[in-house]
Amino acid sequence: MTTAYSIQDYALLSDEECAVKIQAAKTILGKRCIVLGHHYQRDEVFQHADISGDSLKLSKEAAESDAEYIVFCGVHFMAEVADILSRPEQIAILPDLAAGCSMADMANKVNVQRCWDELATVIDVENEVTPVTYINSAADLKAFCGQHEGIVCTSSNAQKILEWSFAKREKILFFPDQHLGRNTAFQMGIPLEDMVVWNFNKPMGGLTTEQVRNAKMILWGGYCSVHQFFQPEQIDAFLERYPETKVIAHPEACFEVCQKADYIGSTEYILKTVREAEPNTRWLVATELNLVNRLHEECQAQGKNVHFMSPALSMCSTMFRTDPQHLAWILENLAAGHVVNQISVAPEEAEFAKIALDNMLAL
Repeated sequence: MTTAYSIQDYALLSDEECAVKIQAAKTILGKRCIVLGHHYQRDEVFQHADISGDSLKLSKEAAESDAEYIVFCGVHFMAEVADILSRPEQIAILPDLAAGCSMADMANKVNVQRCWDELATVIDVENEVTPVTYINSAADLKAFCGQHEGIVCTSSNAQKILEWSFAKREKILFFPDQHLGRNTAFQMGIPLEDMVVWNFNKPMGGLTTEQVRNAKMILWGGYCSVHQFFQPEQIDAFLERYPETKVIAHPEACFEVCQKADYIGSTEYILKTVREAEPNTRWLVATELNLVNRLHEECQAQGKNVHFMSPALSMCSTMFRTDPQHLAWILENLAAGHVVNQISVAPEEAEFAKIALDNMLAL
């Protein structure tokens, strides 16, 4: 067997040179390898994806494929989900191990366990609280939910998951993204005064005993840095110029933005809604830049104008770390018989995480 290639061998290669190597390696590997491309991935990498979509869709389709290798052009938690849902003989790989998620990092197992323990001094957590984690979280937090009869949600199914959770218990601890939790709960008719934000840097989350006891939604104080670029004033200014515009926002955007939006939904929902819209319509979109740019190019032929909401560039910087150089490195190593950057969730952790994921998939 040949010696494994080093990432340093690729650092000075151009994107075009890497593209040639990627295609050659994919030809050698054939159906043994599937390359997944998340919607937020940069174009230079996205063009090589066999399947594109959001994180859960990609993991499910990869698990159902015949592929031996699952190369996830996304971020760390996505590759973890692919490993958990895939068959034992399948291998999940992340091209760049530095590709993480700042939102997911805002909720770690230590802080969530401390929150749970502190809540237990005030209320009967095991009988009163359902823990719900957004899929944008580490495997150990999904396992935490599995251990406590909780569940995982996505931006597509969040309302259905909250309904399931409230049917079990009267309160929800929702992490790591406060905005998805707040926007979804408000759409369900839960007033803002019944929601509190848990500040993980303060004892008892910075809340009083009364606030904890009265709350229906305990929202972890996390957020997506990309979606915080969008502000309600941007919508107002754009509508002054183009009053016919339809506004569509991802539920990770803040409450004020979502309240001004005509449509709120996941990346898949945003793509579907704009693609199926009438020709010659205008859209202002609050989600990641790479997705919006591709949608803009795609819809031009139909006379649709698709605009990015923020005047400042807003792309997922950690997703951006996956570049053609890393993808070429991964695929050429696989073609030569070497697995690098495998993502493997510990068996016990994977077992409990899968319980939480299966609870979601069963719905």
